[in-house]
Amino acid sequence: MSVQAWTGVAGKRVVITGATSGIGLAAARRLVRMGALLTIVGRSAERTRRAACELGPHVDTLLADLSSQASVRQLAGEIDGRYPAVHVLINNAGAIFSSRRLSNDGLELTWALNHLAPFLLTTLLVDKLVASAPARVITTSSGAHHRAQIPFDDISGAGGYGGMGFTRYGETKLANILFTRELARRLGGTGVTANCFHPGFVGTGFNHNNGWLMGAAMWVGQVFARSPEHGADTLVYLADSPEVSGVSGAYFFDRRERRPSEAAQDDAAAQRLWRLSEEQVGLSAAAR
Repeated sequence: MSVQAWTGVAGKRVVITGATSGIGLAAARRLVRMGALLTIVGRSAERTRRAACELGPHVDTLLADLSSQASVRQLAGEIDGRYPAVHVLINNAGAIFSSRRLSNDGLELTWALNHLAPFLLTTLLVDKLVASAPARVITTSSGAHHRAQIPFDDISGAGGYGGMGFTRYGETKLANILFTRELARRLGGTGVTANCFHPGFVGTGFNHNNGWLMGAAMWVGQVFARSPEHGADTLVYLADSPEVSGVSGAYFFDRRERRPSEAAQDDAAAQRLWRLSEEQVGLSAAAR
């Protein structure tokens, strides 16, 4: 199919989750300045309102609890109904939990929020993105994926939740890369690209939801951390730059394509994860 050349985010609809703080908010500030038609998605009505007030009167807001599949489906319906086109979908929301918890759907919470939410939201909006081409899907991953493997035999994490949640977090970040890889394969020839990135160790409020000890460790670590603006730079680059128009299925760090772990390059695992994810969200090929 013939697709127009990418000319940047100016005048294009950009939807970003997790944009009320941290690198999401830092990216939102730059995207607005670049002229993007921005929609921010947040869980807290008050925090979303405050972010929108800072970003300006032309920024749209939507609310969703991304750990809930019903809420993700409602969000996708609102996006599809409100906008004639979506040119950039940024899956940025994520969290780490120091102990195993379950979502409202009975799924392990880190997995539900960090992997299944972007998987479901993106697949529900694929037709909109293809119709809007050229379009881009960008997902925030992490270098934490490097020591991870997808626990296909214990995807619920019931067999163990060690490392204060960092092991599980790494698994979800590996899932982000495998999802991106398989999504790019499926979107080949449509004019929609899919890429992910590692923001680096960023000084934000991330992981401050896990008690005073984890919070204190993160605050100490911020002495060595990069700013949210630095962490958001590659995200904005992937959203705006014509330089990556022909790149899809890649993993970036500091604006450069990098080689992820061997596990993150496993196409068979990527396809297996896709099928499993469809089962977990009740999204069969026929249902799409």
